[in-house]
Amino acid sequence: MKEDRKNKKQEFAKKTSPYEEKVISIGRVSKTTKGGRSMRFSATVAVGDRKGRVGLGTGKANEVPEAISKAIKAAEKNVIKINLVEDRTLSHEAIGVCGAAKVLIRPAKAGRGIIAGGPVRNVLELAGVKDIVSKSLGSNTQINTAKAAMNALKQQRSASHIASLRGKKVEEIIG
Repeated sequence: MKEDRKNKKQEFAKKTSPYEEKVISIGRVSKTTKGGRSMRFSATVAVGDRKGRVGLGTGKANEVPEAISKAIKAAEKNVIKINLVEDRTLSHEAIGVCGAAKVLIRPAKAGRGIIAGGPVRNVLELAGVKDIVSKSLGSNTQINTAKAAMNALKQQRSASHIASLRGKKVEEIIG
């Protein structure tokens, strides 16, 4: 009975969400108490619409599907909007840092594709980036690498934004 309700809730959540999701990592977490070890699961999920919106979230629960659904909800709350140049790449390079993980993202020419590995690739695909070069520096922990990629995407500024900050026209900055 309870499982039927959970399945219906999960189906409803999938239908109403405008985002695609990808599971980045699932980990088993244990807590030692007086009565022994209690096992739980943590999940990290990236969501995006492939049109410039992407989010990252984590969730913990006693079972894996619950942890994933909590992570999806958290990721949808943390969605950021990035400006894509020509609907395919970023405007400039950036380095994102989270803990000991560093991620360098750099725009690429048309047709180059997504040159990135693991969690960075998942985040960039869901963001809708089609041509980019990425390099993972430092630690390669999946969660921190994904967070570092998100931090690098947050640093992106469009040419029109920079022009308004400087009080100039876009043509003066680009040309």
